[in-house]
Amino acid sequence: MQVESFFEWLGQALGSVIRFIVDGLSSLFGALTNAGGNFIDGLSRTLGMDTSIISIITLIIGLMLLYSAVRAFMRASIIMGIIWLMLGLWLLSWVVH
Repeated sequence: MQVESFFEWLGQALGSVIRFIVDGLSSLFGALTNAGGNFIDGLSRTLGMDTSIISIITLIIGLMLLYSAVRAFMRASIIMGIIWLMLGLWLLSWVVH
């Protein structure tokens, strides 16, 4: 009988540790999800755009095009800089109202 109670206690202790870890990770990921959602809501409200995934992806692509324009201008490639700049501004004006 002593052996059964020892393994029962061991199982309960191990279950409690696993439950504590799972609850902690669940809380952590829940907080990160909430923070990410609040960040996207604040960003979209400030820029006056929708919170859809298409709008966020379009914003990221537009910013990458502007970054490419700056890099092109720094390499003294005026024509490509103007092209990247116009594409980036056009895309950002489409997504940001």
